[in-house]
Amino acid sequence: MVYVTRGLVDVLLDLASDADPDELTTGVSVSPAGDLEGAADLPTETPVFTDFFLPDPGNAVNAVFGVNLSTPARQTQGRFVSHPVGELAVTRRDDLAEVVFVAVPPWEPGEGSFAAFDRSGRRKSLEIVDATPPGKSLTD
Repeated sequence: MVYVTRGLVDVLLDLASDADPDELTTGVSVSPAGDLEGAADLPTETPVFTDFFLPDPGNAVNAVFGVNLSTPARQTQGRFVSHPVGELAVTRRDDLAEVVFVAVPPWEPGEGSFAAFDRSGRRKSLEIVDATPPGKSLTD
């Protein structure tokens, strides 16, 4: 089972919609459920995807090689990719991670538009959690 906050899903879908007709890819990271407000029904150490790194569409290195050199890999446990004209599946061109979230139009949460996959492309069970991560400041 993969857990993701509703807020993260909404932001990722908004980013994908704004990038349309171009594809978008970015790293996503987890927080323990015990650190979240509203996730009391999950065991405290359960990883929940809560955060993303702003994509840099103007970076030619990222566009050519599909690698975000500015975000250390250890900080992201997953990837988000959008397929504006593709299907809801992992493709050979996608950046791979332990968990890959894929979105397709109409850019709305739901089984037909947003899903989680493992790095082999197998669909994983997904639960969207109504929880919020702890507040962070720029000095954290």
